[in-house]
Amino acid sequence: MAAEILQQHRVHGGTLSYARHASGATGTPMRFSFFQPAGEGPFPVLIWLSGLTCTEENFTTKAGAYAAAARHGVAIAAPDTSPRGEGVADDPAYDLGQGAGFYVDATEAPWAAHFRMESYVTADFLAVLEESFPVDPARRSVFGHSMGGHGALTLALRHPQLFRSVSAFAPISSPTQCPWGEKAFLAYLGEDRTAWAEHDAALLIEAGAAKGRFDDILVDQGTADSFLEGQLKPELLEAACAKAGQKLTLRMQAGYDHSYFFMTSFIDDHVAWHAERLSA
Repeated sequence: MAAEILQQHRVHGGTLSYARHASGATGTPMRFSFFQPAGEGPFPVLIWLSGLTCTEENFTTKAGAYAAAARHGVAIAAPDTSPRGEGVADDPAYDLGQGAGFYVDATEAPWAAHFRMESYVTADFLAVLEESFPVDPARRSVFGHSMGGHGALTLALRHPQLFRSVSAFAPISSPTQCPWGEKAFLAYLGEDRTAWAEHDAALLIEAGAAKGRFDDILVDQGTADSFLEGQLKPELLEAACAKAGQKLTLRMQAGYDHSYFFMTSFIDDHVAWHAERLSA
């Protein structure tokens, strides 16, 4: 089903669209944003996955990515972080339920009916982009922040045929070993920790999931991030990459926190890094 365009804005010579479509994976309408640079395409496309509490809009207004995307002739698409609406399960906490899909397919009630974000991002979302916009499915990469950094890493590792490259800002590197991930995985996936391990970037890399698939993984992490030690644990990702022989460029950025101020400071680097790989 083609996307319904809700709003459009001119930006950096291109067009930013806010759109909606029906998802078979989630059984709900899903919203997303899409930046198309000037020209006719087809364009290489970067998929951006946002973090806890975010919608399809946060990245568009706060990340400052579209100037770099316009320079490199790259489209950027950002889906919402979960299904939403009447009849969709939710939780009062910010780190579970709507706005906190964790990019997995839930198997447990009440979440399993709609919270199928892995299937949504890797199938429905990519299909609607190809149907509605001039994107090149052979030139696609993924990046994200925090929960979305976790999503970018794990979806790239689990579906390497879909993405040429992957990077992240302050990702949840090993959700099986932090409070955010343990809470979400217990709710969405149940008590079987072997199922959890299939959605843990550090464990996937340690088990060889990245072997021969990505020439490098780029991660930026702020040293003043309040979630650094308790939730994000980039040292676990670093150790897994070292053990598996996977190149990782982990840049510890002095004084930066977890906010979009951090992302907007280094987003140009990520867009350029992906653009190089998408043009190879």
